Amino acid sequence: MGSEGRSWSGAAAVGGGVEGEAAIAAVVAPAPGDVPASGASVDIALPLPEMTPRIIGICKELVRGWSSLDSSRFSIETVSGGITNMLLKVSAEDGKGNKSSVTVRLYGPNTDLVIDRKRELQAIPHLSAAGFGAQLLGTFENGMVQSFIYARTLTPSDMKEPRIAAEIAKEIRRFHQVDIPGSKEPQLWDDIFKFMKKASILEFEDKEKQKRYETISFRKIQDEVKELKLYFIDFEYGSYSYRGYDIANHFNEYAGYDCDYSLYPDKNSQYHFFRNYLQPDRPSEVQLQDLDALYVETNTYRLASHIYWALWALIQAKVSPIDFDYLGYFFLRYDEYKKQRESCLSLAESSLSALKNG
Repeated sequence: MGSEGRSWSGAAAVGGGVEGEAAIAAVVAPAPGDVPASGASVDIALPLPEMTPRIIGICKELVRGWSSLDSSRFSIETVSGGITNMLLKVSAEDGKGNKSSVTVRLYGPNTDLVIDRKRELQAIPHLSAAGFGAQLLGTFENGMVQSFIYARTLTPSDMKEPRIAAEIAKEIRRFHQVDIPGSKEPQLWDDIFKFMKKASILEFEDKEKQKRYETISFRKIQDEVKELKLYFIDFEYGSYSYRGYDIANHFNEYAGYDCDYSLYPDKNSQYHFFRNYLQPDRPSEVQLQDLDALYVETNTYRLASHIYWALWALIQAKVSPIDFDYLGYFFLRYDEYKKQRESCLSLAESSLSALKNG
């Protein structure tokens, strides 16, 4: 499970054109300081046909070169894969056989509870300029318009293929080197405590959901988080996020939405990834002690990743209109946290003890 607009996600893309379509015309992206904004909004509770005129109007307002196109030249389709926002592919044909497409991202209601939109919009232009993700074309009251990437989402089996794993490792390293204005301090713990505060006061109209929710001990989770944080004081972070967290979060993505954690990479696969992260040009020269250190770091942060997404899922269970079992996802992630807790913390304790003893 990735966090849209927050950090590296395992849902990386493999490029490739789409056969059988009209010639694809590139949409021109504005400079980071010139991104247009609209005060319009879209009611995402409406069926897609009823949203369509509003979405077309927003695109004509924000996308350069589209303002004079007749509305009949537009087509809209949903894009699968988003469980925080609604994703739409909007295409326009200019009458000369040229077709261009953009992605419209409609924020789910109350997603500002789990995503800092100001921080996201500050980061996107700098990330896209460095070659990460889609380009920001414009913003509106409850969403944004971005360039459309012709690609497919990697599957868990793709991600563990050695060649692809090596490329992802190199890209995460490069991602950590992108310079984004503003605070360089990681937001992980602030986000986790913010999520916990909001997740602990929810009420569900559905009686069965409420009954399941009431089995959760937030005092226990709070104690767990406070204890976890003590283990992470000396770990490195890559500019805006702890590197171990980002890597562990990626490894957890191997499990897919079904949370099959038997797919979590074994130690040899992790070391292959670490070599390419630590020394992309000379992976075979990475020292064993550096591999061991990153192994401990990553697998300690494995626990933080489960807590983060478990709490995120609880909030989504209350506010999201998307058809996904967020409450069930909370229990899958939190149960895996409890299953891995002892072994991961034991690994961290052994490492810290060895460091203290010289």
